[in-house]
Amino acid sequence: MDLNNLWFVILAFLLAGYAVLDGFDLGVGILIAAVRGDRERRLLLNSIGPHWDGNEVWLITFGAAMFAAFPNAYAAVFSGFYTAFMLLLFALIFRAVAIEFRGKRQSEGWRIFWDGSFCAASLLATLLFGVAAGNIVAGIPVNDQGLFVGGFATLIPPYPILIGLLTVFTALMHGATFLYLKTEGHLQEITLRWVLRGQGMALIWYVLTGILTWFLTPGAAHNLQKQPWCWGIVILILLAFVGVRWALSLKRPLGAFLCSSLAILGLIFLFAFSLYPNLVISSLSASYNLNIFNAASSAKTLKIMAIIAFSGMPLVLFYTIFIYRAFRGKVRISEHSY
Repeated sequence: MDLNNLWFVILAFLLAGYAVLDGFDLGVGILIAAVRGDRERRLLLNSIGPHWDGNEVWLITFGAAMFAAFPNAYAAVFSGFYTAFMLLLFALIFRAVAIEFRGKRQSEGWRIFWDGSFCAASLLATLLFGVAAGNIVAGIPVNDQGLFVGGFATLIPPYPILIGLLTVFTALMHGATFLYLKTEGHLQEITLRWVLRGQGMALIWYVLTGILTWFLTPGAAHNLQKQPWCWGIVILILLAFVGVRWALSLKRPLGAFLCSSLAILGLIFLFAFSLYPNLVISSLSASYNLNIFNAASSAKTLKIMAIIAFSGMPLVLFYTIFIYRAFRGKVRISEHSY
């Protein structure tokens, strides 16, 4: 594997890690509006309290890796999605502020405001991630110099919105499966209902999205046609969505969460595989596409960055595993809780 392909795989790995890990706490943020009572909402916040900031490290690392390895693609994407990324950044910051501020006062109105802010910011961030992915798959107006020549309105056609809704429903399911794993009693019964609702909507939207992708963005299916074995991944995702409900019927919360994680990993694989070897698809001309070769840094830069990545990634993995192991089990409220 040459360095260009290696860095494409590294980016896909980082994106997959972020989608699985931060996906559930985005889903928990959306679900906070579905529970009543301060104690139950505190339990939701404490279920993700030890993890949410560490999960976002994967997104930061993804952005930094893309900047270092494929600066031309980074420039095109960030200039094209500038307004959307500012909204995303605002949403992610507001989520952090809401988590920390809601417990600073005992006022019910104060806490309701920050809970509502946390929910809205989580929903907005999840939707924007999906819309961005939809635009990347469908293509954005990039000219022969790698410059974005469209406006904000060009980024919100129906297809990216469709992908955005799929992302929201999948995050809702993923967050609910995590809560079903971490809670007990009445709150677990509430989250079970939301797992079933989220799983049903995500499954329906996955099938609908797959059909429309085939007809609306034929370029996305090009690699699938060249590599028929990848249709197995499409079926695997479908089985993973179905597996969530099957695991619930057997009362296996961990199994449901793992099936949900597998579905997300499969979706990220399809996203990356449909793009390869491109990073940015131009809707103006295929000759303007930015790929892992014409958008890459020098070979020396890619080599140095690969050494740094393989030195640092084990530490990130060790930290992630340690934190999740340390805070395993059912969530409780203590004097140090949110």
